[in-house]
Amino acid sequence: MDFERAKKKFEEYLDGYDRADDKINLKIIHTYQVVECSGEIARRMKLSEEDTDLAKMIGLLHDIGRFEQLKRFNSFDPGMMNHAKYGAEILFRQGMIREFLEEDTWDDIIYMAIDRHSDFQLEGIEDERTLMHAKIIRDADKLDNCRVKLEEKLETLLEKPLDVPGQDVISDEVWRSCQEQKSILSESRKTSMDYWVSYVAYFYDINYKETMEIILENDYISQIIHRITYKNPETRAKMEMLEQQILEYARRMTDDHI
Repeated sequence: MDFERAKKKFEEYLDGYDRADDKINLKIIHTYQVVECSGEIARRMKLSEEDTDLAKMIGLLHDIGRFEQLKRFNSFDPGMMNHAKYGAEILFRQGMIREFLEEDTWDDIIYMAIDRHSDFQLEGIEDERTLMHAKIIRDADKLDNCRVKLEEKLETLLEKPLDVPGQDVISDEVWRSCQEQKSILSESRKTSMDYWVSYVAYFYDINYKETMEIILENDYISQIIHRITYKNPETRAKMEMLEQQILEYARRMTDDHI
């Protein structure tokens, strides 16, 4: 598995897009950070060298469909394009995967991990190794999204002026999901705060304790929640409550060695 060869081909693929665009640049940085996160999770899980390399390869290719979405729509909105399935399509239906990886040994695992990485829930994957890699890329994706939510401009992330989110309310359906300790369905998001809450509630969808340990070590939960100034009193009270609930959930997950 020649990662450097794959990385070179990935850079050639990126030449077809505007690297100076904020959203494109965000996703380029995100891709390489997900590679690092995937490798770190695999190492902490004490996986074999092959599975660690495979996790990194999936990380490199997982968002390859996102660049076309941004080129066409200039938006991350999943309703406009399913970037995960598009990425799996161009890699495997159109044969692009052979430009990155000569061997077809791991094709089924890579395909499934990329195709399903943005699904609301992982269901129907029976092969244990495939399921493991599908879970690792989902964890690594969320882990680097913690960094993204702290470093990138809020205007870029939420596609709203800076003063809007903190004045917004959290809709009832989104808040109910939070109380049930569930991730937020994209279709249920109505306000800019709903979008921000969905970036916090995804901590409920972390698969491995090793990932959650990294999240707690970096204090990502509290840092993300406190990035916005909540001028709406009701919203502020709910976010304080949500912070404590998620921190308790994360500590319980690592303490119980799930």
